Amino acid sequence: MVLKFPFKLSNKQWIQVVTVLGILLSIWMGLYIKSNPAVFAVGGEFQLFLKEIGIFGPLIFIAIQIIQVLYPVIPGGLTCVIGHVLFGPLMGFVYNTTGIFIGSILAFLLARKYGQVFVKSFVSDKVYDKYIAYLDRGKIFERFLATAFILPGFPDDFLCMVAGMSKMSLKKFAWITIITKPATLYLYTVLTYQGIQMVHQLFS
Repeated sequence: MVLKFPFKLSNKQWIQVVTVLGILLSIWMGLYIKSNPAVFAVGGEFQLFLKEIGIFGPLIFIAIQIIQVLYPVIPGGLTCVIGHVLFGPLMGFVYNTTGIFIGSILAFLLARKYGQVFVKSFVSDKVYDKYIAYLDRGKIFERFLATAFILPGFPDDFLCMVAGMSKMSLKKFAWITIITKPATLYLYTVLTYQGIQMVHQLFS
């Protein structure tokens, strides 16, 4: 028996649905961690489990970071904090950076291959038109991309796709990403983690 739905969702609508589910999942995870702090504490059961599965722990986490760049299941800021807590400041930074870098490269390549149809699935027409206009500005777009990767408030993952539609080479995009993202990623992760800690102390 084949189930038939009375409606058909577009790619953009599916992504919106998944985004909402990701937000709900994030809220549930936050509540679960709050009610079971010992499980996720340093040296807790979950961290011991990661040690038991060896290299698969970091590989699974890196895969999650790659996916969240391409498909917004869980907010990237949250996954970075999770990596910071579970693997420590140094290795968490390495795994966060590795996953986000690979995800950014894949976003660039997918946009280059599939073009506007792929890119417009992730944002509204208004946001698309706002940032796609930078493509006609030559080197100004490169400077804008580097600035957007450094400063908060820009849709980094979407801009990786916009870059894929530009004349920028993959090599240049990779260098811009390597130079600008790691330091700011570490800073935002630490600040977000400290902010969560402060909120937790206020309400505990």
